[in-house]
Amino acid sequence: MPETSRSATDPEHLDVLVVGAGLSGIGTACHLERSLPGLSYAVLESREVSGGTWDLFRYPGVRSDSDMFSLSYSFRPWTSPEAIADGASVLQYLRDTAQEYGVEARIRYGHEVVSASWAGERARWSVRIRLGAGAERVISCSYLILCTGYYDYQDPYRPPLPGQERFTGRLVHPQLWPEDLDWAGEDVVVIGSGATAVSLVPALAPAARSTVMLQRSPSYLISLPQRHSFSLPRLARFSPRLAGRLERLRAVSVTTTFWHLCRLASSLAARWLLGRVRPLLPDDYPMEHFRPRYNPWDQRLCVVPDADLFTALRAGDAEVVTGEIETFTENGIRLTNGRLLPATLVVTATGLRVRLLGGVALDVDGTPVDPAEKVTYKGTLLTDVPNLAFLIGYDNASWTLKTELSARFVVRMLKHMRRHGYRTAVAQPPPSAERVPLLTLTSGYLTRAAQLVPSQGRRWPWRLYSSYGVDALLQRFSRVDAEGIEFTR
Repeated sequence: MPETSRSATDPEHLDVLVVGAGLSGIGTACHLERSLPGLSYAVLESREVSGGTWDLFRYPGVRSDSDMFSLSYSFRPWTSPEAIADGASVLQYLRDTAQEYGVEARIRYGHEVVSASWAGERARWSVRIRLGAGAERVISCSYLILCTGYYDYQDPYRPPLPGQERFTGRLVHPQLWPEDLDWAGEDVVVIGSGATAVSLVPALAPAARSTVMLQRSPSYLISLPQRHSFSLPRLARFSPRLAGRLERLRAVSVTTTFWHLCRLASSLAARWLLGRVRPLLPDDYPMEHFRPRYNPWDQRLCVVPDADLFTALRAGDAEVVTGEIETFTENGIRLTNGRLLPATLVVTATGLRVRLLGGVALDVDGTPVDPAEKVTYKGTLLTDVPNLAFLIGYDNASWTLKTELSARFVVRMLKHMRRHGYRTAVAQPPPSAERVPLLTLTSGYLTRAAQLVPSQGRRWPWRLYSSYGVDALLQRFSRVDAEGIEFTR
């Protein structure tokens, strides 16, 4: 992308701006560093620290919800035997990666991107940034990459809870966990049945007086070893990175195969999953609390490392209750079946609020961009929006698998533009008007956002297939300048 001259009054101009210094932002910046030497770029981070989700989430028991061999980057494989890592370890891995690949020096903290305006005649984005103390500045770039995830960092989802104003205890959302919160000796109720609740309950139970996981309906749970013995221990001793790459290949193959089996033989998969849960429960514990109403992988599986949740149930430190809330009382929660759950601390692990593109307001030559009206191209571009990519991960596999596919595609595209002197690249709408959802699962936070996110076309390249193997092959062997994308000088 050839640079045009600018006057002293013009804003600072960079080839690329990456927005967000979390898992996808750091990974994308590493790919830029490794593949495009001489590129001028910066990573803009609204907070004062890197790590994104892994720094923001501080609740007890926070951990990876995917195995670290596939959640880690392909170019820096995970070499610890901890397959399910705690949040602090994931955060350290991200920061070490940023330091090792020179990305840390490119991160500009306290830079909140508010809006971005595309000027076609100049082929550049003008990015408005809010700094501390109300100050603002503008940086222009030839290409903009949004790595902001897909949920709201400031405002988590809080469903209406009848009578909560009467409750005299403490009400906490895991996304906003207070540093000074002491739950020792408290009667704790965790509302939710997803990965956050499943992580919280075994972490809170040992110190609490009582701990209840209150769910409206169950989720599929699967117990996996937290520590994994490398399949090639001798190789791991002499070449940890090679062993990590082999473990990544194994993990991706196993999880992808299992997902396909769940889609093809859902009843068989459901019986197998429930059969693995039953022996881990206390004698005569009701299976109704663990039998979901949906098919496996209609929603994300919840990993229980080393069966810690079931250990808490067997020890009598925790209980799972399935029911509907009638109302909060002064000292607890009353269910519609009349049961009263005593509580001095209620944790609302009720999910996230989706906020695509980090809330950045986009316009193209003065026309506002509504992401919900757009179609994705190769899971990365938005139709009719020039020189912009957005990275989100899989909802049915490790986040990084998809964001790295997107990052590699963006790097190939930037190389192609540089080689041929192109200034713009814009995805075209698909020939067919038929659309399919971008987010495939039926989890509450995704269904609530269905009208806010872009759609996909019926076929490649306007569609990815939620299968890493298929998507990786299509990305790797398709031309950058294939059908559906237009490059101009």
